[in-house]
Amino acid sequence: MKYAIALDIGGTNVKYALIDQMGNIVFESLKAVKSDNVQSSLLDKLKEIIRELLDFAESKGLEVIGIGIGVPSVVDEGVVLFANNLLELNDKNLSILLSAFHLPVYVENDANMMGLGEATYGSAKGLTDVVFLTIGTGIGGALILNGELYGGYHNRGTELGHIIIHGKDGNPCTCGTSGCLEAHASTNALIACYSGLLKKNGKTLPTTLNGKYIVKQYQSQEKEAILAMNDHFDNLSLGVASLINVFAPQKVIIGGGISEAGDFYIQNIRERVERIVMKETSFFTTVDVASLGN
Repeated sequence: MKYAIALDIGGTNVKYALIDQMGNIVFESLKAVKSDNVQSSLLDKLKEIIRELLDFAESKGLEVIGIGIGVPSVVDEGVVLFANNLLELNDKNLSILLSAFHLPVYVENDANMMGLGEATYGSAKGLTDVVFLTIGTGIGGALILNGELYGGYHNRGTELGHIIIHGKDGNPCTCGTSGCLEAHASTNALIACYSGLLKKNGKTLPTTLNGKYIVKQYQSQEKEAILAMNDHFDNLSLGVASLINVFAPQKVIIGGGISEAGDFYIQNIRERVERIVMKETSFFTTVDVASLGN
């Protein structure tokens, strides 16, 4: 049996694993991209992670034959063009880092990786037309059309997180414009909305503020958390409905850490999408959470 290293580089965490040829995970962990205690760069952390996985494989007598990397960036033939949430992650830096390990490397947009995973092993298996969204620091997107992963010309498209759902007065986005789905419905946007509501109401911001905390407060019926989550649901539903109107997929699959908050999460999105989407385009479409998890 041969093995591969898998890295999912996000704006908050790097998730990593050693997998076998059947897709089974034999070791997995994660590291925070930013740490208050350790002032190491993202590239240093990636080097540590790869070394950790290679050492684990060697200790078990496992042969590693390559590295697969999902990055939040437009990727053209393995070249990382623009990771707007991780500016340190460019093709030059990544190439220098990986050259030290002398292993074949496959680099792809992280949402495309998520889509391929769900289409191969998850709830999209056997389907021909699927839209994928992954909700995190930003919003990534992938398309399977007519049974094949579609990325546009030279793989430069399917930036579904950057469809514009609000006008020029919308929230500024890391891509350089404003009003993008990512700027209004990512976890970062949710945190910003919630923080603004707490400040407006004269409340102290918690020491640790992330999506999990806001979900917990929402379930506790905190007023600000309810308002922020409803804003998140409304904005994400605008994007989902727009994508259904364009592609009429069999499924829209939503992944990312916050998608695992509970059944209420996907149900809120379904209900809002149903109210605003065209009935003809959505006739065969279901909206589901990623079956393989975060």
